[in-house]
Amino acid sequence: MAEIKLDNLIKAYGKVEVLHHIEGDIHDGEFIVIVGPSGCGKSTLLRMVAGLETITSGTISIGGKVVNKLEPADRDIAMVFQNYALYPHMTVYENMAYGLKIRKIPKDEIKRRVEEAADILEIREYLDRRPRQLSGGQRQRVAMGRAIVREPSVFLFDEPLSNLDAKLRVQMRLEIRKLQKRLGVTSIYVTHDQVEAMTLGDRLMVLNGGYVEQFGTPIELYQKPASLFVAGFIGSPSMNFMDADISNGVATLANGAKLKLSSKFNGPATLGIRPEHLVADDKGAIKVTVDMLEQLGANTLVHGILDGTQTSFVVSLDGIQVAETGSNQTFYAEKDSFHLFDKETGKRIVE
Repeated sequence: MAEIKLDNLIKAYGKVEVLHHIEGDIHDGEFIVIVGPSGCGKSTLLRMVAGLETITSGTISIGGKVVNKLEPADRDIAMVFQNYALYPHMTVYENMAYGLKIRKIPKDEIKRRVEEAADILEIREYLDRRPRQLSGGQRQRVAMGRAIVREPSVFLFDEPLSNLDAKLRVQMRLEIRKLQKRLGVTSIYVTHDQVEAMTLGDRLMVLNGGYVEQFGTPIELYQKPASLFVAGFIGSPSMNFMDADISNGVATLANGAKLKLSSKFNGPATLGIRPEHLVADDKGAIKVTVDMLEQLGANTLVHGILDGTQTSFVVSLDGIQVAETGSNQTFYAEKDSFHLFDKETGKRIVE
């Protein structure tokens, strides 16, 4: 069993605290994605779990054992890095076997593990090649194979797909997810790409400025974001936000427009609506001056400015749409599609 428990973790460099009171329980066999913008502490947290960064305070437990003072080699983890970290002078087979060789695993067992991992990753035909003879996707498979042969309790992935092109990233993230499901190994995966996070994770830990903003399933984060930050970070395109005064189930926007809500909250708030939850409707109260259209084929993104304000606004409409730059478009959303956030704290208003 390889449950991981993060208990009140703090990381500081001198007097500068970069991770603040990180808490979280990761279940055996679960795939957790740590996601957030650059500089939020994602990789630092992963490196603390790996033993590559010291812990200022708090504890990390793996399989019920506190590992704070254990060396990386003694934590029963395997890590896949962003830059592959392959030995250029070694063949694929030698790269995958190297960690086992230095642990003095018998040659027959090494051969079995390497060939089994190569079959899983469909790279057996490349075992005699060197890294320079491989594509980026093939090198990443070798890096994953090197992790698999160790048969660890925990996989750690540090932005492993960021060096690949967009199409290959989509393919590889699906393969990583299928591989993790097949092996059943507890995994922590770091990325700044929220689409990648939503696709891969059983649960997501959203970091912002070294704090955990929310820890939950992708659908929980999408449907009930705990803060303005999570609401704006999860979902593509990002959620639209509007200042509003709310009274008796009606939100009055800065431009005077009135929207019906299902909320019983009264007072000033930040109102959120996702671009995909809006529909074109002449009777709608949300009026937008069009700046530009993004024709994506299956859908069209309408970019504009909310009428009477300086607020940028995006609407996602099905199919191919046509609108002139500078034209006014009117949109409608169901009353239970809106999200409410406290204007001072940015936290979700829970009734």
